[in-house]
Amino acid sequence: MAGVYLDTSALGRAMLDEPDASAIGGALDAFEAVASSRLLRIELHRLGLRAGITRDEVETWLAGVALVPLGDAILSAAEAVSPAFVATLDAIHLATALQLAAEGHVASIMTFDARLTEGAREHGLETIAPS
Repeated sequence: MAGVYLDTSALGRAMLDEPDASAIGGALDAFEAVASSRLLRIELHRLGLRAGITRDEVETWLAGVALVPLGDAILSAAEAVSPAFVATLDAIHLATALQLAAEGHVASIMTFDARLTEGAREHGLETIAPS
């Protein structure tokens, strides 16, 4: 299966060992490649700090995820990406996923965020929320 864009709401649930963690892991295993914004690393480390998860454990969760740098092109795209109701950090995730989709790297996004899901669908990306 082609690559998938991974949002923090999905990997964070797995890292926190929420009830759908094994379903998330199983779904991720089906993809050839997993990619995300460099923002994922920031958000996951912040989540780890709040949950008492060590930096090394967080880095283990990030292993195997290709992280796209937060460059000016992505940030500019995030400023204008529709729909307007997508929150700021999710707009960065959406803009990154759309760039990766345009380049043929991903065709879907794994997220549990309702507004990001709606935004991704508006742009023709398949959304995945394993449970």
